[in-house]
Amino acid sequence: VQLQASGGGLVQAGGSLRLSCAASGSIFSINTMGWYRQTPGKQRELVAVITSGGNTNYADSVKGRFTISRDSAKNTVYLQMNSLKPEDTAVYYCNADRVRLRTGIYEFAAWGQGTLVTVSS
Repeated sequence: VQLQASGGGLVQAGGSLRLSCAASGSIFSINTMGWYRQTPGKQRELVAVITSGGNTNYADSVKGRFTISRDSAKNTVYLQMNSLKPEDTAVYYCNADRVRLRTGIYEFAAWGQGTLVTVSS
């Protein structure tokens, strides 16, 4: 499974960005897709995840500002980020967990390459 993230960039505080991440490969289904972020010297942290059933979970720091969604037919997950703050600056990684391949084999915890989001004050 390969994950390709896009949509990062430089934005002023209060602005918006939309991240996209498409999973490719011989995929039958994906249970959970999500976004994590990491800044230098810190551990990667959860931003938001969404299950195949549409259940979502957000970090407290982004609740009310970020919205995660997915298009299961396209194996794609999105993150709409509004009211961005300088502390949202990070490399954002997409994740796909419990991926069922067409062979019946499962893959766990697949990661994309990361996309940089920079929010200026």
